[in-house]
Amino acid sequence: MIEELARRLVDEPDAVRVERIEDAEGVLLRLHVAPDDVGKVIGRQGRIVRALRIVARATAGGGRRVQLEIAD
Repeated sequence: MIEELARRLVDEPDAVRVERIEDAEGVLLRLHVAPDDVGKVIGRQGRIVRALRIVARATAGGGRRVQLEIAD
């Protein structure tokens, strides 16, 4: 779901991918976008990335810890 939302926000949707890393503590979602699109995914004062993190946590279910980070 995060990947689809990010694709709609950026100019280069083909460059968007989400890497999922699971461990005992929870799930880490690493969002990869084109360098020029990083600002669009973060948004003003981090509002968009904050909303994406809320969506990621809400869709995870099961009380698992979910973190979303934007890869360099």
